[in-house]
Amino acid sequence: MAFLKIQIIAVFILLSTSIQAQNLTISQQEMFELTPKWTGERFPDGRPKVSDDLLKRMKRVPLEQAWGVLKAAGYLHQYEGNWKNIHSGEVLVGRALTAQYMPIRPEVREHLEKEGKADGRIGDMVSWPIDMLSKGDVYVADSYGKVVDGPIIGSNLGTAILAKSGNGVVFNGAVRDLRDLEAMPGFTSFIRGDHPSHQTEMMLKGVNVAIRIGPVTVLPGDVILGYLDGVAFIPPHLAEKVVKVGELILVRDEFGQIRLKEGKYTSGQIDNRWTAEIEADFAKWISANPGKLPYSQAEMQELLKERTW
Repeated sequence: MAFLKIQIIAVFILLSTSIQAQNLTISQQEMFELTPKWTGERFPDGRPKVSDDLLKRMKRVPLEQAWGVLKAAGYLHQYEGNWKNIHSGEVLVGRALTAQYMPIRPEVREHLEKEGKADGRIGDMVSWPIDMLSKGDVYVADSYGKVVDGPIIGSNLGTAILAKSGNGVVFNGAVRDLRDLEAMPGFTSFIRGDHPSHQTEMMLKGVNVAIRIGPVTVLPGDVILGYLDGVAFIPPHLAEKVVKVGELILVRDEFGQIRLKEGKYTSGQIDNRWTAEIEADFAKWISANPGKLPYSQAEMQELLKERTW
């Protein structure tokens, strides 16, 4: 009899765990555990909140420089290319709010809809992540690349996304109403394509959970940096370093090009590891142009000393 009770309890625990696993979002505690290296401000649900100032400065950072910092830090799978870019001349920067879509399984969708109703969520599942967006967010969603009967975002939801976040999306799937979306200033977005159909046989499995975009594992709060046809997904604890290194390299490029035009150095000298003479010349130039970098020369020297990027 005691053995039977133990079996019943074990089955109950297993079922409870299974049901809990279907919840739409992760707990604040798990969000902290997934992003332990981030020590800055967070949203109430635990999602890292990189500052608006860093996001603004990130827009000037070349993808190549961001990639160099990420690779040096051991993050080798943080870039995905071959996107179709709405507003291809613009740069997309923001904090990732993630969403995971899957092919529908009726009992799972039924459970998630009950969970959503209990949480006070309004309307169809596709609106739930949009309702959670804040200014400076980027809606990053994986709908497993579905195109036909896959468009989740059209002109209405696109308008809502832009109004809530001030940004476009990174969407591993298709959109509809492309002409309308292209006519929306600020809706810089990276998509797999467009199709006149609308989504069917799909379900929202998670919001602000870890998702996969190509080779990248994307976490809530990652900083999105995208332009042309490429997107980098930057762990929040590396965002400041990416920005500072990017700013430093841009300024060093400016200095190098000035000296090349003056004929002071050759291209072989500038397009190589700089000598002590050139470094001293650069430090003197920076001192004479203090507004070139938004941080101190001491910080600059620390970055140069490390030089893993």
